[in-house]
Amino acid sequence: MVLPGKVLCTVGILAGLLAFFWRDTFNPDSISGARVLLTGASTGIGEQMAYHYSKFGAEIVLTARRETLLRKVMEKCLQLGAKKVFYIPDDMSSPQAPERVVQFALQKLGGLDHLVLNHIGSTPFRMWEGDVEHTRWLLQVNFLSYVALASAALPILAESKGSLIVVSSLTGKVSTPFTTSYSATKFALDGFFGSLRHELAMQKQDVCITLCILGLINTEVALEKTRDKVYLSAYPADEAALAIIQGGATRAREVFYPWWLELVCRLRDWFPDQRDVVIQSFYNYTST
Repeated sequence: MVLPGKVLCTVGILAGLLAFFWRDTFNPDSISGARVLLTGASTGIGEQMAYHYSKFGAEIVLTARRETLLRKVMEKCLQLGAKKVFYIPDDMSSPQAPERVVQFALQKLGGLDHLVLNHIGSTPFRMWEGDVEHTRWLLQVNFLSYVALASAALPILAESKGSLIVVSSLTGKVSTPFTTSYSATKFALDGFFGSLRHELAMQKQDVCITLCILGLINTEVALEKTRDKVYLSAYPADEAALAIIQGGATRAREVFYPWWLELVCRLRDWFPDQRDVVIQSFYNYTST
């Protein structure tokens, strides 16, 4: 027979462990004055991250393709409290863009504490139709430019003991329908930056890599693409943006938003046939 005292003690220990692992260690002051380069900053999650960083008093360089939108985001960032804000329009489908953007950020900020890789190329949400050229282009935007940006910034991040924050997706952990090329680029990010994390640790370079795994977020583009095709709820972009920033600031290895995606990823290799049936049930094939 288990004594009530032992039961209470066990419950207390479990509660303490849960509190330890789920505790909020984020300190907003840690971002005040931080030098941030943020890609994909003109709309969606990137725009929301720019506003959060501004409220925390960061110094920011914004980049995306559309200058008009970048200028509007920059103006709002200044209103929200950013210490410095600059922007540089560029297209990450160009192999020369990453070096230009990093050099611009170093010139304006004098260094980097956070490099946030968030941009993505537009891709159709539909069955694979054999468009290999589009896949090559998407690999340049969604993967190779990330590699180039990180490579250009790593020496500076090593000096500042900074953070490299990579925004990815559940589709980079678990395969899903209608995302063949997109999913390939996100799986590539997981492989490259996971390997790079090992190498940095072996070289004793204090650069944190945070991989952010996101579900369906209620950005205008995501909602338009998935309308009538996916039976899933979309989550707020501003909350996703804050989760990413908090993960980078606390030097987390991975960030999952919403939180339950971590369970999905941890269990992804259990009962694969049944898993695939469940995944497919959330997608409407007739609307593609």
